[in-house]
Amino acid sequence: MTETSLPAERLYRRCDFGDFSFETTAELEEIDAIIGQERAVEATRFGIAMQRPGYNLFVLGPPGTGKHSLIHRLLERQAKTEQGGDDLCYVNNFAEPHKPRALRLPAGRAVGLRDAMNRMVDDLRVALPAAFESEDYRTRRQVIEEQFKETHEKAFGAVEEHARARGIALIRTPMGLALAPMVAGQVMTPEAFERLPAERQAELKRAMEELQKELEETLRKVPEWERKQREAIRKLNQEVTRFAVAHLIDEVRQAFGDLPAVLSYLDEVEADLIENAPELLAATARPMMTPEGIARLAEERNGMALRRYRVNVMVDRSGDQGAPVVYEDNPTYHALIGRIEHLARFGALTTDFTLIKAGAFHRANGGYLIIDARRLLSAGFAWEALKRVLRSREIRIETLESMLSVVSTVSLEPEPVSLDVKVVLIGEPVLYHLLCAYDPDFPELFKIAADFDDRMDRTPETTALFARLIATIGRREEMAPFARGAVARIVERASRLAGDAEKLTANLRSVLDLMAEAEQKAKAAGRDVVTEADVDAAIDAQIARSDRIYQRIGDEIARGTILIDTQGRTVGQVNGLSVFTIGGMSFGRPSRITARIRLGKGEVVDIEREVELGGPIHSKGVLILAGFLGGRFSGNRPLSLSASLVFEQSYGGVDGDSASLAETCALLSALAELPIDQGIAITGSINQHGQVQAIGGVNEKIEGFFDVCRRAGLTGRQGVLIPKANVPHLMLRRDVVRAAADGRFSVWPVETVDEAITLLTGVRAGEPDSDGAFPPDSVNGRVMARLNRLAESAAAFASAARERASS
Repeated sequence: MTETSLPAERLYRRCDFGDFSFETTAELEEIDAIIGQERAVEATRFGIAMQRPGYNLFVLGPPGTGKHSLIHRLLERQAKTEQGGDDLCYVNNFAEPHKPRALRLPAGRAVGLRDAMNRMVDDLRVALPAAFESEDYRTRRQVIEEQFKETHEKAFGAVEEHARARGIALIRTPMGLALAPMVAGQVMTPEAFERLPAERQAELKRAMEELQKELEETLRKVPEWERKQREAIRKLNQEVTRFAVAHLIDEVRQAFGDLPAVLSYLDEVEADLIENAPELLAATARPMMTPEGIARLAEERNGMALRRYRVNVMVDRSGDQGAPVVYEDNPTYHALIGRIEHLARFGALTTDFTLIKAGAFHRANGGYLIIDARRLLSAGFAWEALKRVLRSREIRIETLESMLSVVSTVSLEPEPVSLDVKVVLIGEPVLYHLLCAYDPDFPELFKIAADFDDRMDRTPETTALFARLIATIGRREEMAPFARGAVARIVERASRLAGDAEKLTANLRSVLDLMAEAEQKAKAAGRDVVTEADVDAAIDAQIARSDRIYQRIGDEIARGTILIDTQGRTVGQVNGLSVFTIGGMSFGRPSRITARIRLGKGEVVDIEREVELGGPIHSKGVLILAGFLGGRFSGNRPLSLSASLVFEQSYGGVDGDSASLAETCALLSALAELPIDQGIAITGSINQHGQVQAIGGVNEKIEGFFDVCRRAGLTGRQGVLIPKANVPHLMLRRDVVRAAADGRFSVWPVETVDEAITLLTGVRAGEPDSDGAFPPDSVNGRVMARLNRLAESAAAFASAARERASS
């Protein structure tokens, strides 16, 4: 057992800048390696190298550890060694326009195809009208029309001659052709026809009936003649169109002759142009200024007439070097898989293949896609869309409405694109573990976990690397150089942020913030080099911005509103220590813990638990305390006491077991009726054997009690009692260390409850003899004596109760 306080050098591990061989960080080389994250780096490299399905990565770790930058760096380094992805474009499907075709082309070729098709479309605007306005076309069309006219006139002329020979006229009326009897070359009136002899009337009627049949036969041939005329004109149009566009399409074919998919598409383009040339020609003609003409003019100005021959480039890899690495910072459903946009035209929404927009999966295809897990899970339907894409290994663009079957309107159904991408999710550990527990698809799709640590070992090697890291951050952020004293102070602060003198924080964000603020202090002082004093000023400023509540609590303790004694001795009362974290600021606060003893049935009542202010871990600590008490003092008989424990002036929840040592000491003090030195605060948890266990926030707890003592006045007898296991974690403020060095404040490490109660009461705890009895003047002896008296009282009370019952 030791009752000696820790020397000042054990309270703070300094970084001796004399070990640095540089004067400022300007002399240091940048570091390209990752410090202290070997496990995560190895997992990431394995996940990148593993090409089987399902081996996507989930990068987990606390914020600020540099996960994003490290993953970007590793992926970009790997991507440069890999072959780049393909270009992707969508083109019209002439057979089924609502199902656009996807073309995957070698990198850089899609833009060339788009530009070539755009030039062809522009040339068509001139070539088509010129071809159909040529003298040759007009002559050949006129010949076809004259042939039809000649056939038409010849057929009807024959009917007319037959009719005239039989005294019948073939006349044209608004209702069409009709037959009527003639006399002297004139159409006979009905009255004149009635005056004819009956034989003549019958003869003329028979003639008209026969001629009517001949006329009907001729009329039945007219549609066939017209069809032949249209067919002849259509063939003429196709021939002229083919002649006009063949050389334009051949130019594109020559440029893309090595790509069969493009050649097949160009064949379809040529066939559609030849088939639909008149309609295209009408669309490109100058319209009349009628409502229909104005609508057509607007359509032409939007390029709608020849829009079907354009190419929609979704992904252009022409500037890429290696595989793509894409970070999607807004991973919504459509941002991931793409979307189909619409145009408003005359009050209606229309769309076509040129309005298909790429998603992150398209841009990252053939490479790597990085997504923030929290943002992904917060975006509606995005998580399910990502899983569906990874399972099917294809990108299918569809609207949310069609996916959810909430509408039945006809929309585009773009051809799906095969997927070859490695997805990297970045998030907090809690998200990873929740997904593992509640989503059965997650372990199948994300088989690799890259777990980032929040701290690293503090060794001479890592300290030297950390100095180079500071130099690297400073250069990349264009900061002024840091003097070696400033670097040493940042290293020390990194240990404090890690909560361990033997560790350094891996939270690079906090290091960057400290460097930036220290540089600002140097600039304000007119210095070109950041010094240790600037770093100290930045640390003090960070604390000052966030310690309002901490200072308010200190004020209330100093005023006596919150009752905390820092001098004197009191039975059953001890100063416990708690840690509060508010808005990123952690601070320690002493709390008075009291214990009261009375006759009972061996119960230790946790008042916090009884009123539901105590958390489960705190309640566990009290039950462990009761187990320790019973194991040490009950012997062969039950304890005949009832004890109550409480955090005085606690109006919120209490959790954690770091007060169990303080509660035990308060209880032993009340049982032994020995006062506890109120100038000593205590923190630590215990097990049922009375061993003291490590706790968290030890630096904040010590500093919290030190500040209270300093306000009340340091006497040289004050200090904090901590678990010995927490000694390596000490990185106390410099004013606390100075007070300890001057003998005005102490920190005592303990390993057992006996050591703690001895320091608090000034009385030896006492060791049991061979019979299990403790020395009568020891703490344990006094406790045992008190318990014996309580047991005797309980026995007497029970005997009296039995006598009263029997009488």
